[in-house]
Amino acid sequence: MEIKFQTKEESNGEQRKAFLKLAPKDRFYAFLTLCENLKKFPVKSPNSVSTENFIIEIITHGKN
Repeated sequence: MEIKFQTKEESNGEQRKAFLKLAPKDRFYAFLTLCENLKKFPVKSPNSVSTENFIIEIITHGKN
């Protein structure tokens, strides 16, 4: 394992270069893997409904 001390910009540049060295097919698969791994990140409340919103209901009666 190697430990490097670098700035965020340097780190991002290295990651970008390594990604662009991949074949297009491998880039696509790396992207799909990243998308799949994002599902594993914890979220605050995945199924909660915001209480700051309100609903406006417009009820019309059947007269035309």
